[in-house]
Amino acid sequence: MGKLYVVPTPVGNLEDMTFRAIRILKEADLILAEDTRTSGILLKHFEIKNAMQSHHKFNEHQTVEKVVERIKAGETVALISDAGTPGISDPGFLVVRECVRNGIEVQCLPGATAFVPALVASGLPDERFCFEGFLPQKKGRMTRLNALKEETRTMIFYESPYRLIKTLTQFIEYFGPDRQVSVCREISKVHEESVRGTLQEVVAHFTETEPRGEIVIVLGGIEN
Repeated sequence: MGKLYVVPTPVGNLEDMTFRAIRILKEADLILAEDTRTSGILLKHFEIKNAMQSHHKFNEHQTVEKVVERIKAGETVALISDAGTPGISDPGFLVVRECVRNGIEVQCLPGATAFVPALVASGLPDERFCFEGFLPQKKGRMTRLNALKEETRTMIFYESPYRLIKTLTQFIEYFGPDRQVSVCREISKVHEESVRGTLQEVVAHFTETEPRGEIVIVLGGIEN
């Protein structure tokens, strides 16, 4: 029987790719990629020429069974996403779950993921935290925010730059204007930046300066 490797890829700087990740991708019989065009650039950079197959949220239900069959037949499969660690707000959970159910060994390599550097650099308490990822766009959004009003741990959210001000403004409604927040953008890229302060201060900043790039919001919990 083969094996499934979950392989993190850089969220910004290509130098964040590990030696082990490159070796695994070169040795794999098949690479499952969220977007073959995006991953093709990465693989070309590291001179990886292995077979690649599209595996994303729109087709993963259809592809999982065949992937499991190939691993059972002895193939080694590596799973990557466009950036970061697969399964963290990216496709990956379904194929990992099915491999586990079928007794297939799953190894997840340590590596890049956006929320860890954003949390550590925020200056907010990081001994305990909760990862919320992307909030629901419509149904369930208010319910989720209500449920977090009494959360004492530091909270981590992913957000689009186009929705950042709207989300931070909603946070003011639910958590108050003086709640501490750090908005980290373009992690591991040339223009990486963390904007820290109260929700009100950070909203004012991004109202004057248009937010760009991938966004991680690190929000302080309620103080006891």
